[in-house]
Order: sequence, then C-alpha cells, then structure tokens
Amino acid sequence: MYLDALSLSSLVDEFLDTLVGGRIQDVLDVDATGIGLEIYANRQRRYLYLSADKQAPRLHLVGDKLRRGLERPTQLGLMFRRYIQDGRLTHVSQPPWERIVQLHVESAEGDFVIVVEPMERRSNILLLRDGIILDCMWRVGPDENRHRLSLPNHVYQLPPPMSERLDPFTVTAHQLDAALSREADPKRKLAGALTGILLGFSPLLAKEVVFRAQGDVNAKAHDADPFALHGAIQAVCEPLQRREWQPGVVGHAGQVSAYSVYPLRHLESWRPVSSLSEAMSAFYGAPVGPEAYAEAKRLPQQIINETRKKLRAKLTSLESGLKDESELLRLQQSGELILAYQYAIERGQTTLKAQYDFDQPELEIALDPQLTPLENAQRYFDQYQRAKRAQEGVPQLIQETRQQMDYLAQLEHDLSIAANWNEIDEVMLSLHERGWTASQAPLRRRGGKLEGPLRLVYDGYVIWVGRNSRQNETVTFKNAKSDDLWLHARDVPGAHVVIRNDGRRISDGLIQRAAAIAAYYSAKRQESRVVVDVTRCKYVKKIKGGGPGMVTYRNETTVTVAPHNEEILSHG
Repeated sequence: MYLDALSLSSLVDEFLDTLVGGRIQDVLDVDATGIGLEIYANRQRRYLYLSADKQAPRLHLVGDKLRRGLERPTQLGLMFRRYIQDGRLTHVSQPPWERIVQLHVESAEGDFVIVVEPMERRSNILLLRDGIILDCMWRVGPDENRHRLSLPNHVYQLPPPMSERLDPFTVTAHQLDAALSREADPKRKLAGALTGILLGFSPLLAKEVVFRAQGDVNAKAHDADPFALHGAIQAVCEPLQRREWQPGVVGHAGQVSAYSVYPLRHLESWRPVSSLSEAMSAFYGAPVGPEAYAEAKRLPQQIINETRKKLRAKLTSLESGLKDESELLRLQQSGELILAYQYAIERGQTTLKAQYDFDQPELEIALDPQLTPLENAQRYFDQYQRAKRAQEGVPQLIQETRQQMDYLAQLEHDLSIAANWNEIDEVMLSLHERGWTASQAPLRRRGGKLEGPLRLVYDGYVIWVGRNSRQNETVTFKNAKSDDLWLHARDVPGAHVVIRNDGRRISDGLIQRAAAIAAYYSAKRQESRVVVDVTRCKYVKKIKGGGPGMVTYRNETTVTVAPHNEEILSHG
C-alpha cells in the first residue's frame, strides 16, 4: 500500500489537532525499524508509531499502549531518549508534495526535528538539530546515493523537487492533453501515466480518477478523454485541496485491503472511519496488544503450514510403502510353491493354485508365461528380498518423520505465544536450521538478548517455566536436578515446568498451581480443564534425534486443572 503525500497531509492535520503541545513521556523501540512515542497531550496519553520498514514504512497513532519489542535499544532509539524524551512537540509540518513528515520538538537539550520518510525501499527516520543529522535508522552513504547522504554530522537535504510534474489542484484539461500526447507506448495504462504526470498521485488515487473519468481502471492513456479526466480530478481533489479529509478503508469480515482519505468508488466495500490513523492501524495491524506481532508471525506460520503438509505427505508415502508381514510371507511362499510344483507347470501357464499349509486356503499365484518356472520362482524371491530390505529402513524413517512433526508442532506453539521479535526470530532460526525455509543464506536475529525461562518463587520454592523449546531444554536439562518435580500438559506442545526440591514436602496445592501454569503455557490454553503429567526429572529423557526440548518420560501421575498464568502464585 502506497502512503502518498495527500495521506500524509491528512496525518499532519490529525497530529496538529491531537499531539501538538504534548510532552513526549517515553520512547520505545517497538521493533528493529520502528520507534514509538508516548505523548501526553490534551490530558490524554497517545501513542505514535514511526516505522522505517522497507516494505511497509508508515507513521500513525495507535489505539493502545505500544510495546517495547527490542530488549536492546537501537542507536537511534538511544538518541531519541537522550535528546527528545521529556521534550514538547511544538509543530508538525510537511514539505509541499513530499512524502515526508517533520515533527518539531523543544527539549532541555535544545530544538530538534524528527524527520519521517515513509517511502518504500528508501524509508528512513532521522533526528536533526539545526539541520544537521544526529543519527538515522538507515545510514545512506555516497556509494548508495551521491546527491543525498543520510549520515550523522551531515546536512539534511530534501529530495530534489519534481518540477516536471503538474499540480493536480491547478492543472487544466489542455495541460493533461499535452502531457498524455507525449506517451509513446500505446499499451500504457492511463493510471500509470497519471502517477508520472501529477504531483502526489499514488496508484490508488490515479485508479480512482481514471475509474470516475473512463469507467475502467485499466483504460489506456491513448484513449483518455482529457476533459472527462480533468473533471474527475477536480471532483476528487477539490475537497483534498480544502483539507476536507474523508478517511476510510476497503474490506469486509475484518480484512482491510486498502485505505484512503477520499471515497473510493472503484473498489467495493469502502467505508468511512474516524481518522486515517484508525484506517492505517486496521490495514497494517497496530503494533500493540496481543496482536502486536501478528504480521511478523505470518511468514513463519506459512513456512510451518507448508512444512507440515510436506511431512504429512512423506509419512503417508512411507506408511503406504510398508508391506505387512502377511504380504512378505505370501511372496516367500509363492516362490517356494512354484519350485515345489515346477515340474507340473505347463508351458504358457499364467496361474498356479496350490496349498502351502493343509489347514489354509489355496494360494493363487500369478505366473509370467514368458518365463520358466525357475525364473518365476526367482522373481518372487527377489521381490521378497527387496521388500524385506525396504522394511528394515522404513520404520526408522517413519519414526524420524513423526518426531519432526512433533517438533514442528512445538515450534508452532512457540510462535503462537511469542511476545517479541526475538522470540519470533528464534522460531525462524529453528525452522532454518532444520532446512525448512527456502533461503540458503544464514539468518540472524534482529538483536537483543534472548529471554531465559521464567523463575518464580512461591512459599520459598523455586519454580522454573520454559515458554518455548529452547527454554524447555534449559529448564529440564540445565536448571533441574534429578529429584525435582517436572510437569507438562499431556499430549500437546507446551511448557516444561520444574518445581525445585529443597528437601521439604511439595504440597498438592503447589503442584496444582504449577500444573495450572503448565496448562496455560500449552497448546490447550483455551480449554477449561487440562490434564497435566507430573513426574521426577530423573524420569525425563531427551528423544534421540529430536529437537530442543523434545522428551520422553515415565512413572508419571496426572492432575487435571484449569489453565492459569503465573499470577496464580500470588493468590491466597
């Protein structure tokens, strides 16, 4: 989706109304390319999200508190904390027709400008003082752009003006006609031509104008009626010139496919919303609350789904290739019966009916009339030997495939409860290490220290909770001792929970509480009652060839509990 200059103008007005005069109370590194500002303005806390993501750069207000997605702040985030935290937002501006927003801040350190450039592939966030770049999200040197550097201690420069493009607010039909007459390609679409002729025209806006003028978004530039086109431009752009924004979204059933600041007629299901920030949050998915990382989880979930499909197909193929004992025995008996009756078999005979055991029915054995009885017998013995050899390897392959599917299920659970980028990237790395991703290049986490298992204390007892496969490995095989109690929801992926045995009797009440935590951090979190296995750590063993945290255990007892997070330990 193209965040165009007119949409940014709408955001500027929105920010002028809601944010200007507010104090920046907090700066958060929401993700590797995004920064959040908590701004207290007009007696209300508001959260502004700035993203320099190369594929989906943007800035907008979000409806809930932003989350700090990185444990280790970015360099730019540190700069923001040093210079603008506790400062006041004094103004918001936009250079004419540029896809750039400038946030002016006064703080104890001086006057600063936050520049947000939400342009695909060239997105950036910069912090300026007196026109000099202090730092930026993406550093652009002379090897990438000789004319416009984005480096600390360099003067900030706006992009060169697009002087060859026409102003849509003042353009005439004759100017449109002259510009379109210069189009040499007869197959060139009118919407594509308009994006290169008019300032601020995104593909979405161009298609809307073409639809209103021609009735077909795919109309060719050579077929354009300049007067009808000019009328459509005026109809769409006159309210925008008056800054009468009409934010809205396109979509249904909770799926938003586009947003705009003008009504869209060429797309069905357009409906108005209260602000462009609301529309953008609906489109991109606001980085807040439990759905903060839904978009980031989409790719690993897709890989998991595709991998599971492949593993299921492999398992089906392996199981169908298994010949049961009766079929192997039939091949062997067929060869032996042919040898026993070889002198009774006539030339050209196609079947042999004979009884192997006196109390069993006759076997009907197919014969190849082109082969001798001895050659027919040998063929059955060869089939028997090949099937027998295949049988020897297939059970092991079936077991390995099932282990892979179990580990994949654990990774899917890890992804479902991942609460930050590190945990999502950890799932991606695990998928990559198993060869389940398409990329051959090494993957790296986005930064920050990996979180360890939860360490909880209740009545003096230490309880360890592993919330993903790596943490489970740590809890069970590094933190635990042989006589500690080990808990896990039965038959589903989930947390390894360990109650340290300090010599005191571990009460049933504590086991119930720990079991509730194990159920909560399992794939059965949404169920009302969950069966949880309990055993000693000495009875828990790694599965040979299994992924991290994959175990087998014995001598277990069970408790049935309602899932509850660690807050259950604070209850009476």
